Amino acid sequence: MRNISDLIEQYLKHMLDSSDEGAIEIQRNELADKFSCVPSQINYVISTRFTLEKGYMVESKRGGGGYIRIQRVDLPALKSIQFHIEQTIGESVDQAAAEGLIYQLEEADLISKREANLLRAAVNRDTIAVMLPLRDEMRARLLRSMLISLLVK
Repeated sequence: MRNISDLIEQYLKHMLDSSDEGAIEIQRNELADKFSCVPSQINYVISTRFTLEKGYMVESKRGGGGYIRIQRVDLPALKSIQFHIEQTIGESVDQAAAEGLIYQLEEADLISKREANLLRAAVNRDTIAVMLPLRDEMRARLLRSMLISLLVK
């Protein structure tokens, strides 16, 4: 007999397979009620079995009317995107290098002008108002996370 985590995983994967857009939005509490388990069990399944490394992107919105969105990602595309981002950004990136990468992505039509402007605003030294080298490390983490979210559509 399968355990509850396996059943939840199977159910979510079936929902993803049935989805035309390759993504689903679920309510954690509703799913917990369906499987007669605690909501933290749902969190456990999603955080361990629906990871970026396994080909899934998870986004959550907390609070009333919150949801969890799970999206299947094409792994070969994800690997090449991650590799390029890692090579360019690394663990630390200065503002000029970050803006250069954003410019490249915009010129290649991988991100829109609006997305580029949002990225520039988020990684600006005035926005990340902490001392170096922490600022460059924070900029790298922010930029990496935002680019993965934007480029994995």
